[in-house]
Amino acid sequence: MRGYSPRRGARRLRLLQRRRGLPIRSVLPNAVTVMAMCFGLTGIRFAFEENWQMAIGAIVIAGVLDGIDGRIARLMKGESRFGAELDSLSDCIAFGVAPALVIYLWSLNNMEKLGWVFALTIAVGCALRLARFNAQIDVDEEQPHKSAGFLTGIPAPAGAGVAFVPFYLWFVTDNPLFREVWIVAPWTALIAFLMISNVATFSWTSLRLRRNIRLEAIAITALLGTAMITTPWWTLIFISVVYLALIPAGMVSYAKVKRRLSD
Repeated sequence: MRGYSPRRGARRLRLLQRRRGLPIRSVLPNAVTVMAMCFGLTGIRFAFEENWQMAIGAIVIAGVLDGIDGRIARLMKGESRFGAELDSLSDCIAFGVAPALVIYLWSLNNMEKLGWVFALTIAVGCALRLARFNAQIDVDEEQPHKSAGFLTGIPAPAGAGVAFVPFYLWFVTDNPLFREVWIVAPWTALIAFLMISNVATFSWTSLRLRRNIRLEAIAITALLGTAMITTPWWTLIFISVVYLALIPAGMVSYAKVKRRLSD
């Protein structure tokens, strides 16, 4: 009779785990990530039909899904390297390729030759940002922005949302001025630059609320959610303006943190 072997026991345990199948905690977050990618691609389909509100709405929903998939993974303890890579691929498609095509079909196709170049800036900027993020995942050396609770540049979902500001203004005013290439092209290039820049921007971990305004913050969040349903474009304009205004504040705040850490 054979004696007990730890190696044989570990092999049997792995076989039993395979037979039981994958736990739902490792599937659900990735399913949400793929759903976000599908919404981004659906935005392209609506753009081909010139249904611009549905095109932007689909990509905005992709951004919401992208914001919760990581939290679902952490909550269910289903984080994995596969999920991280899938999330980056989804982000590149939903917030890089999709916005580039939608913006080009809406406005930049009226700009001879250079229109496509400007459209590509948002896709290339998104891809480079995600590549930089993935390259730093396994880096052991300290990352100044991350260690201080800040992000480097504008994240991909926020970049896509802010790049659509001319859309939002066009929706609410019906003014053809906001569709002109001389407005859309430089704006798109600016957002692409901010995505790959070294500018320190606020992350969720760097934002701290005082305990005495906790209820007010919950009420404001609920009102914003209601406003997104009733007046989505004005709400997105407001959110975009606030986010852009926070970029200089983030730079100043990070400079203070950096000075404090160097002392």
